[in-house]
Amino acid sequence: MPVPRARAFVVPWILGLLVFTLYPFAASFGYSFTDYSVLRAPEYVGGSNYAELASDAIFQRALLNTLVYAMLSIPAGVLVALGFAKALHAPVRGTSFYRAAIYVPHLVPTVASAILWMWLLNPGNGLVATLLRPVLDAASPFLDALGGWLGQAPPPEARGTSWKTPSFMQDGRLLGLDFKERQLVFGAMPSLVLLSVWGVGQMAIVYLAKLQDVPRELYEAARIDGAGGWAVFRHVELPQLSPVILFNVVMAIIGAFQLFAEPYIMTGGQGGPDYATYLVPMFIYDNAFDYHRMGYACAASWILFGLIALLTLVAFRVGQRRVHYAGGG
Repeated sequence: MPVPRARAFVVPWILGLLVFTLYPFAASFGYSFTDYSVLRAPEYVGGSNYAELASDAIFQRALLNTLVYAMLSIPAGVLVALGFAKALHAPVRGTSFYRAAIYVPHLVPTVASAILWMWLLNPGNGLVATLLRPVLDAASPFLDALGGWLGQAPPPEARGTSWKTPSFMQDGRLLGLDFKERQLVFGAMPSLVLLSVWGVGQMAIVYLAKLQDVPRELYEAARIDGAGGWAVFRHVELPQLSPVILFNVVMAIIGAFQLFAEPYIMTGGQGGPDYATYLVPMFIYDNAFDYHRMGYACAASWILFGLIALLTLVAFRVGQRRVHYAGGG
C-alpha cells in the first residue's frame, strides 16, 4: 500500500528526532537534579544544583556578560542589517555585487571568522589598529583638549605624543576614552559585538526580500500625499517589515544566548580578560567537560533555556501590538 510506504520514509527522521533531540532534551532536565559526573551513575540531589547556581559568582558573572552581549549585539545587528537592506534596495549599478559582498561573511565558517578577527583586532599589528593610528595621531590634540576641559588633562611629558590604539580582546572594559592612559577604549565585549555585526548578511537579505515585496501602490499613495523619504520608511516600509523584524529579533535572541565558539576561540577558552567575555555557554561547557559536573551544567543550561524562552515570549507579546501583518491586524 502506498500510504504505509510513504510513512516509512519519515521513520528515520522521527528516530533521529527522538534519539538525538527529544531524549537529550528530556534527559538533561532529569540530570539537572542529580550529581552526575558521566563517569559514574547519577545521584539525585533535588534542587541543590539550582541553589548553588544562585550563589555561584562565576555563573552570575557569565549570566551578566551574556545579557550585556545580547543587549549590545541584538539592536546593533538588527539596525545594521536594516541599513544594509535599505542601501541594497536602492536602484544603483552593481547591486548584485554589493549583495554578494554583504552576504559572504555569513558563509565564512565560525572558526575561520574567529581567527580572522583575532588578526584584525590584534592591538599591535592588526589591520584595525593600523588604520586607527593615523586617525588618533590627528585627533590627539583634540582629545587632550577634551580631557583638559573635563579636568583630566594629560601630564606635560605626554603632550605631543599620540593616543594609543584600543587593546580590543585584551581589555575588559567596554567603550570610552581613558584620559589617564591616553587610550581609546574598545574592549573585548564590543569586539565580540563587532564580529557578530560582521555576519548580519543573512538578516539583511531577509529584510531586502521583504522590502522588494512591498506593494508599489503604497509607495505611489505616499508620494501623492507628499511623503518624504523618512515618512515613507516610517509609515510604509516599517509596518511591512515588522513581521520580518520580529523574526530576526527572535532568531538574534536565540543566537546571542547560545554564543560559544567565537569567544572560546578568541580567548583560548578562558573568557578573558578577567572573565569579561565569559558567557553562560562557556560556563556550561567547562562544568560539563572540564570539571565533570554534568548535572550542574544541565541545571545551568535549563536556566539559559528558560531565559531564552522568556525573552522570546516577551518579543512575541510586544509583536502582537507592534507587528503589522498584510491583510490582518
